[in-house]
Amino acid sequence: MAEPFGPEGLELAEARRQILSTLQPLSGPETLTLPLKVTLGAALGRVAAEPLRALAAVPGFRASIMDGYAISGDVPPQPGDSWRLVGRSAPAAPFEAPLASGEAVRILTGAPLPEGSGRVLPQELVELEGQTLRLCRPSGPNAWIRGADEEAAPGQELVPAGQRLGPADLGRLASCGVSHVSVTALPRIGLLVSGDELVPPGGRRAPGQIWESNSSLLASLLERLGYPLAALRLVADEPMALRQGLLELAACSDVVVSSGGVSAGDSDWIRPLLAELGALHFWKLFLKPGRPFAWGELAGKPFFGLPGNPVAAAVTALQLLWPALQRLEGAEPQLLPRLLVRLQAPLRRGAGRPELARAALVVAEDGGLWARVSGSQASSRIGSLQGADLLLEIPAELGALEAGTPLWAQLLRLPVL
Repeated sequence: MAEPFGPEGLELAEARRQILSTLQPLSGPETLTLPLKVTLGAALGRVAAEPLRALAAVPGFRASIMDGYAISGDVPPQPGDSWRLVGRSAPAAPFEAPLASGEAVRILTGAPLPEGSGRVLPQELVELEGQTLRLCRPSGPNAWIRGADEEAAPGQELVPAGQRLGPADLGRLASCGVSHVSVTALPRIGLLVSGDELVPPGGRRAPGQIWESNSSLLASLLERLGYPLAALRLVADEPMALRQGLLELAACSDVVVSSGGVSAGDSDWIRPLLAELGALHFWKLFLKPGRPFAWGELAGKPFFGLPGNPVAAAVTALQLLWPALQRLEGAEPQLLPRLLVRLQAPLRRGAGRPELARAALVVAEDGGLWARVSGSQASSRIGSLQGADLLLEIPAELGALEAGTPLWAQLLRLPVL
């Protein structure tokens, strides 16, 4: 094939911009992306298809923030003031009558305040003699009352459309009485892994063969990100078999992803097949690892041709495939968060291409953030991904790096809430 994209390839940011600029959220019943109602138990990690609102005020009544005594009136009490104890209010067992002037009730945390009560006195500030409650020390300005709509007002938006639902979102929705939510459908991903040299794990290797790992690596990575595979094909480097596999995946998927076969070797058939069956928008990235990367359209479906080397495949999937899947799902693409770190030890490399090096994050006793790079950074060595907390962003013009060199890094750990 002719090389219309230049010898170096596209810079990562430009490649991402071109990909995202052509994608829109999936829609239409043929892709099963009409809003789906799911239970909260099935909604973790899904994207809200519409604004999610509170069904009523929460908690719905004024409640005590602590154990103590609810007293009548709005005037701040003074030490020596006293009240007559007339009852008790507990969660799910409120005191039903209003408080008259000079009356108080024992109240527990979260219990409703009786009508007519103005504040709660913490139990450590009072003394009780028989049915007489007396304030012993200054109570301070805090009334220790939670408002009836402290968590949410009726109809208040709790989660906007397009937001990915995390544990905090689901907890708040549950606290506001929401049991089912409308979510967008996940894009169906078809993955094709090609290579004559690949043997399934556990199989017998002939000379020159290797055990196939990209399907396990990419499938688990995508599932960790919330996108399980819909279909998988392992295909040898044979044009007709590859053609059939690609078309089968395009027929049952919203996105087709391949690994291997997009470089310029004699057995790299993916790019010419893509040009035949759809369109090749660009190939080759100005990036290490990940130079052989293809983006285009296959039988009307978005196509991502990842490199064959496993580390390069994983890195480009994070940088380019993951944002695209978020866009297709209806969420604003979120990239990995970045932080500034310093190299813990010198790093040998040659200038020429920007690099995303794998590293562990080390937090020093003084709070300083350091990056530890261990072992070979070869794109074929999956061990460089094990224990990696960071992708170090090394500019193209930098060669050998000294210890202490400041670098931006992408944080690989996923958020909790």
